[in-house]
Amino acid sequence: MIGAISGQLVHKHPPFLLVDVGGVGYELEAPMTTFYALPEAGQAVSLFVHHLVREDAQLLFGFSDRPQRELFRSLLKVNGVGPRVALAILSTLSTEQFIACIHHSDVATLTRVPGIGAKTAERMILDMRDRISTPGPAGERDDPAHPAASQSPVQDAVGALIALGYKAAEATKAVRAVEAKSGERDDLIRNALQYLSRS
Repeated sequence: MIGAISGQLVHKHPPFLLVDVGGVGYELEAPMTTFYALPEAGQAVSLFVHHLVREDAQLLFGFSDRPQRELFRSLLKVNGVGPRVALAILSTLSTEQFIACIHHSDVATLTRVPGIGAKTAERMILDMRDRISTPGPAGERDDPAHPAASQSPVQDAVGALIALGYKAAEATKAVRAVEAKSGERDDLIRNALQYLSRS
């Protein structure tokens, strides 16, 4: 099983990134909280990895620190939560915010994450309350189907939100609402997620 990857960041386009390790390109999916911490393409990067093996595919998920990866693994154990929903949770909430939601039974905040309904949020709180604690210090620190080269930052941001589970109209509205703050892709995604969490 692959537990970590260190190499050159070749490409990043949320939620996908591509890392070259000794001439072999590894495609990973990552939450936005990890994307915010990534260097520019062409620079060295180290990520903790969750390697998911299925009958029809082998998937890699990358995380900027160990606590984030462990939280992702804990989320996968909750009935009704798969990798896409787990990525959406980690993209919308920081590890600390999620843990606070669990310990304070904050169903309202959890249901703002796409793919999370009230029943799933309540089940998550019950299942995870005794299994998670405040994370320790952070550990060590894409070639997608639709390349980003021909897209604008706004289109990239909308595409990233759709990949996280938001509807196209909802994603577009959120990105347009925060576009004036910054035209940079990562800023647009971050601000749009904050906008959606308040809606």
